[in-house]
Amino acid sequence: MDFADLTAAEAEEISALFRDTFAASEGAAEGALIGGLARRLMTETPDADLHAFAAMAEDGFAGAIIFSRMTYSEDPRQVFVMGPVAVATDRQGQGVGQALIRHGLAALAARGVDVALTYGDPAYYGRFGFRPITTEIAAAPFALQFPEGWLGQSLDGRVLEPLAGAARCVSALDDPAFW
Repeated sequence: MDFADLTAAEAEEISALFRDTFAASEGAAEGALIGGLARRLMTETPDADLHAFAAMAEDGFAGAIIFSRMTYSEDPRQVFVMGPVAVATDRQGQGVGQALIRHGLAALAARGVDVALTYGDPAYYGRFGFRPITTEIAAAPFALQFPEGWLGQSLDGRVLEPLAGAARCVSALDDPAFW
């Protein structure tokens, strides 16, 4: 499987992938919400605060994953939160999502990112090194609707020590609806 770094030039196509994928599994409203989030992440987030990747198929994008910066007011470590992740409905069950996550985490580690966070299913994301964490380890920018889904991992080979200070996410994620 081939992977590509994404840029704002692909924002509309990536937004459609997220919209269609989430609409198929979660309904039209969720599809619109996540499609809009993907568009905003791709178009409004400074390049230094975004890492986005696509899994490529012969006919276009098979899937996409977006990582955006989280900052902690008293901590110098580079932290990125993973999400959203989407795999085209006709490509699901073929390992595309797993390959995308592995590729994205390896790329972040190679680029000097210290910590990866995500908010999702611990059983699924545990396969990729994410472990449940508390907000004492890494504060979230808003109260978490499902605290058991707050997950993190060190990408620099060290033990994940608590991140110091208040958490801040990029503007596209700065909405309690996503937390």
